[in-house]
Amino acid sequence: MTSATHASPGPFPSPSLSGAHGANPANSPEEARLAPGDIAVGVVIGRASEYFDFFVYGIASVLAFPAVFFPFASRLEGTLWAFALLALAFVVRPLGTVAGMALQRRFGRGMKLTAALLLLGSSTVGMALLPGHAAAGALAIALLAVCRIGQGLALGGSWDGLPSLLALNAPEGRRGWYAMLGQLGAPLGFLVACAVFAFLWANLSAADFLAWGWRYPFFAAFAINVVALFARLRLVVTHEYERELEARELEPCAVRELFASQGHNVVIGAFAALASYALFHLVTVFPLSWVMLHAEQEIGHLLSVELAGAVLAALAMPLSGLLADRIGRRSTLGVLAAAIAAFSLVAPFLLGGGTAGVDVFILVGSALLGLSYGQAAGPVASNFLPAFRYTGAALTADLAWLIGAAFAPLVALGLSVRFGPGAVGVYLLSGALATLLALRSHRIRLPRD
Repeated sequence: MTSATHASPGPFPSPSLSGAHGANPANSPEEARLAPGDIAVGVVIGRASEYFDFFVYGIASVLAFPAVFFPFASRLEGTLWAFALLALAFVVRPLGTVAGMALQRRFGRGMKLTAALLLLGSSTVGMALLPGHAAAGALAIALLAVCRIGQGLALGGSWDGLPSLLALNAPEGRRGWYAMLGQLGAPLGFLVACAVFAFLWANLSAADFLAWGWRYPFFAAFAINVVALFARLRLVVTHEYERELEARELEPCAVRELFASQGHNVVIGAFAALASYALFHLVTVFPLSWVMLHAEQEIGHLLSVELAGAVLAALAMPLSGLLADRIGRRSTLGVLAAAIAAFSLVAPFLLGGGTAGVDVFILVGSALLGLSYGQAAGPVASNFLPAFRYTGAALTADLAWLIGAAFAPLVALGLSVRFGPGAVGVYLLSGALATLLALRSHRIRLPRD
């Protein structure tokens, strides 16, 4: 990885940091106690809370929103409208990142993070308070869209640089393992969100679930965000971590300068993760809509399978770290993209294979997701020059989510209804091929970089 040429990969204290403070021995014991594991805790907690918020919306967009906000449309049309609103958060996320960078330059990292997570929590809990279409008509849909936009802006603005700091300070030969920790929040967030909905679905009548049951997870999200906020502020506002972030040059830069100097890294980095991000929603949110429309499977059973899939994804992520440390993170992404391409060829047969086929689709897809997504954030983004790494990593992730995941449920559901499940396989295959091409392009550019 070219990042090794820009910053020391060793554990705390880094050579650059100890050099900067070597004249003050009093700092040495304090800095020596810092370790990548301390950062990993904040990263996992922070990401899990964010993903919980997003998955709560994703699941509700299938189980509740068609009936609550789009009762005038068919089940298919209502779900498609809900998926269109789901994409809004990913469309505005880069704007949230840019606004957050400006806020950080003016008021500091702690203020930016507090504002972003309060916006995320209030937008999420605001959905729980919205009237349905029966009470407010089109205004209810407009308010839902506003809350969804708030989620996207907040998630972009909540970038704190801790995943980059974690990767840069990982011990030699363990970068894949520590990069995986930053991604572990995704299956954990989905696991908790799915468990809450599974409990409510199993213990409430259909009428109660649509009347008030679906709102409870959105209230819970606010409490989870408060806990996550304090866990992350405990890290990012301390002098120790401020010193580390400054020493690694993890500070905002001008977006225009970033794209003028390192724009190719942003684009290639986004497409290099495309297979993982496309698979992300296809094995979590999309199967719910597929089953709801075809009525071939009991939703309670499907939610149980989704829970098992989340566990498989979480267990597969450490394996991705071990594999990446053995063969390299870029090679790991390439191998997994090829595996996802092979999976896309059998996906149509699984989706059309009844209950057992859908179960296998979710479980195998979740295992592949854990392996690939565990390394999706770092191999190409690590090649940013130090001055551009902070903003570059954030916008690369934003673009990857926008291209790969934002419209995946909407496109997959629409194509599958019109052309059959084979279209889902073609869609997933296109994402895998885009990843392989991006990694190939990166390999060609790497010597010049």
